[in-house]
Amino acid sequence: MKLTVLGCGRWGTFLACYHSEKNDVLLWGRPGSKSFAALQRERKNAYLALPPQLRLESELSAALAFAQVVIISISAQQLRDLARHIARFDVTGKTFILCMKGIEVDSGKRLTQVFCEEVRQPVGLAVWVGPGHVQDFSAGIPNCMVVDSADPATTDFIVEHLNSDLIRLYKGRDLIGTEVGAAAKNVIGIAAGMLDGAGYSSLKGALMARGAREIARLIRAMGGNELSAYGLCHLGDYEATLFSAHSHNRRFGESFIKGEPFDQLAEGASTVKALVCLGKEYEVDLPICRTVYGMLYEKRSAAEALPSLFSRTVKGEFDY
Repeated sequence: MKLTVLGCGRWGTFLACYHSEKNDVLLWGRPGSKSFAALQRERKNAYLALPPQLRLESELSAALAFAQVVIISISAQQLRDLARHIARFDVTGKTFILCMKGIEVDSGKRLTQVFCEEVRQPVGLAVWVGPGHVQDFSAGIPNCMVVDSADPATTDFIVEHLNSDLIRLYKGRDLIGTEVGAAAKNVIGIAAGMLDGAGYSSLKGALMARGAREIARLIRAMGGNELSAYGLCHLGDYEATLFSAHSHNRRFGESFIKGEPFDQLAEGASTVKALVCLGKEYEVDLPICRTVYGMLYEKRSAAEALPSLFSRTVKGEFDY
């Protein structure tokens, strides 16, 4: 099978390398991208070396024409711009897989909604999310992830053709819950890093429990299945985000509390803006998200904000 991967960050590059073992794969990077220029020049990045059979391409038209299955792995807030460029070409009948997590800040829309608004052509569309870091996969450590789509046949097709012993794919059947859960997981990851930075790491167990409950309420209000919050897209991804040294979101939260610079992408810093707005729109109390937002954007101090991470009216644990 032929595959095109759009995006040469650590995850996109890994997926291109990994799938090129059994498939004909092309990796696209934006013209002028320093990361892509380095890949072209050195055929490696900080995590892995590119196999000789992996093709590199900077022309979007050529990348889209190469394969019927297109994986997109870029920053969530850049998706609309890329989708607008994709819409200029005839991509009818192709299958697009969004291997990314986030909610568009300006609109509060899920990524599949953003893509469909811009690419108004009959295509297959799915998300591929869940736990796993490039560093672990590159070392041969397996994990489980979930694929979801509004079209079950698209989900089935992707799982059938891209499932492997290293990355075991499960079939999601709740696109709203899968997308919201995956995006929100990064915000809980930032909160975990904040606890680490403040010396409150023992509270991360409570954060896991209350965080999943908080996002379950939002998923339900948005029309999804609240149980998705306890699946691979959200709770199942906590270990890889709340505890891992590889997690950009956790490291960002820790660096923020310590006043240290952090120059890597942390999707949760944008996603929390969208979640706070969604909480207001759907009238769902999101105390953890509001706390993270307050510290990042309202200059609330750690001493003031962190104790309020779990503050709620005294009630039963699973009351709404």
